[in-house]
Amino acid sequence: MAGSAGGSATFGQEMSTEIHPTAIVEDGAELGENVQVGAYAHIGSRARIGDNSIIMPKAMVIGRSLLGNGVEIHPGAVIGGTPQVLGFKASDESWLEIGDRTVLREHTTVHTGSPAHGGVTKIGQDCLCMAHTHFAHDCDIGDNCVIANNTHIGGHVVAGDNVWMGGAVAVHQFCRIGEHAFVGGGSILVADVIPFGSVVGNHAHLAGLNIIGLKRRGFSRQAIRDLRAGYRLLYAREGTFTERLEDTARAFSEVSEVMLIVDFIRNSKNRSLCLPR
Repeated sequence: MAGSAGGSATFGQEMSTEIHPTAIVEDGAELGENVQVGAYAHIGSRARIGDNSIIMPKAMVIGRSLLGNGVEIHPGAVIGGTPQVLGFKASDESWLEIGDRTVLREHTTVHTGSPAHGGVTKIGQDCLCMAHTHFAHDCDIGDNCVIANNTHIGGHVVAGDNVWMGGAVAVHQFCRIGEHAFVGGGSILVADVIPFGSVVGNHAHLAGLNIIGLKRRGFSRQAIRDLRAGYRLLYAREGTFTERLEDTARAFSEVSEVMLIVDFIRNSKNRSLCLPR
């Protein structure tokens, strides 16, 4: 479409996209049906915006950014900026994917991926990224995650589904955070967090299981009891950690929730784990 547009532009058979007269939509951008683009917003030539998405005033969607349906980008957010990598040059092999219905609040920044490391940054569906959050290149954030204000996530971080982070968290590059984990506000995270784990502090340590989150998400009493028993065995004082890990795997081989933790640790490779104090 034209380099700038205003009023109403039709992109589907029945529904229309509304673009404020002061917004800029560069040639080559693809906007789905019923997209709203607010005042002074800027959409780059390689952006693709899904149906029913809202780009609010003074928001920017640049780079090769692929947004799903129903995404909200709030004022001041910059989505699709280039990676903060020395010597990086713009490339079609560097892009960003944001899932359906994810909300990126004021002044959130999300960078595209680095081609040397796969090239893609991902944020899943139904996530809430609160104001002033940052996602560096090559992050992979799961579905239904909540990231509170002023949290900064370094490059190559992988977070599973249903992860919650409190405000002002800093996550070191290459950390892994298992599904249903909780990271307390103000934590400085430099090691991996097991699924269902709850970590706090600077540097963050494992403070137990995310019991509140498990209850909110409808886990059964039996599943929570099994997780508690598996956690106690895994982090007991007797024997080595490797021995306790194998004991836990044998004792809870039929409990899928506990085996998520076991498999996560087995796949940790060279990364350290957040441990209890």
